[in-house]
Amino acid sequence: MSASGGTKAIVAALGANLAIAAAKFVAFAFSGSSSMLAEGVHSVADSGNQGLLLLGGKKAQRAATEEHPFGYGRERYIYGFLVSIVLFTIGGVFALYEGYEKVHNPHPLEGWYWPIGVLVFAVIAEGFSFRTAIKESNELRGKQTWTQFVRRAKAPELPVVLLEDFGALVGLILALGGVGLTLVTGDGVWDGIGTMCIGALLVLIALVLAAETKSLLLGEAAGPEQLAKIRAAVVDGNVVTRVIHMRTLHLGPEELLVAAKIAVQHDDTATQVADAINAAEARIREAVPIARVIYLEPDIYDEAAAAKGPDPAKTPGGH
Repeated sequence: MSASGGTKAIVAALGANLAIAAAKFVAFAFSGSSSMLAEGVHSVADSGNQGLLLLGGKKAQRAATEEHPFGYGRERYIYGFLVSIVLFTIGGVFALYEGYEKVHNPHPLEGWYWPIGVLVFAVIAEGFSFRTAIKESNELRGKQTWTQFVRRAKAPELPVVLLEDFGALVGLILALGGVGLTLVTGDGVWDGIGTMCIGALLVLIALVLAAETKSLLLGEAAGPEQLAKIRAAVVDGNVVTRVIHMRTLHLGPEELLVAAKIAVQHDDTATQVADAINAAEARIREAVPIARVIYLEPDIYDEAAAAKGPDPAKTPGGH
């Protein structure tokens, strides 16, 4: 996995979650807090999620084969989607169930200082992990808002870690609220309500992650800036006069397929066209280094045909 895959952020999150999970289960054992149990399961799920992301990054590095000629870059998308499923089922649904049980069968907390102490420690550890994810994301985010970054990022790891850490911090605050209200009122229902709020939050985050990674799995095109660079790089103003239509597809976060029909002069020789195509491919790779697979098809531009518009059957989604 490249640096853009957020390996540092994943490792930081994994270390924090393992330590926090152990602390939360100890707190649950001594206090009986359902919020602590839900948060402990949440941290275990998060730890497994980071393991899945690292595994996906490792598998994506395999070389292309005859059976998979475009490589295994999309493994990272598959494992990112698995993370959303794990977060939804083990994290969110379990917390909702545990909170429901606690609301209907409340009991007072024992050893209240255990959950409070663990939650404060967890906030500090998650804050460190979240800070690392933000720092790595800022190197790639540019002028995008955080919402735009999560929606448009082609590498799934950083958005996953960002949302997980954000959800964990908000969940910890909710757990603190549930435990605190239980201590003040002496009513264990508040601990259950806090747990259910944590579950609802995790389900919401899981649904957002599932929607974004599903889009990546289906195949997304290059971003507007990259498309503009590719179009500019293709045309040389001599042999290649314009791009008739073009398709791009991410084979992985750092692998882009470019397929385009380009206009050439009707009296150009085959040698001139071939040389122009080779030169155009070199310019594309220089302008957009992740363009690994490029197919350029020469054609004669027909203004009358272009005026009729693209044929969806031949060029689906064409310009």
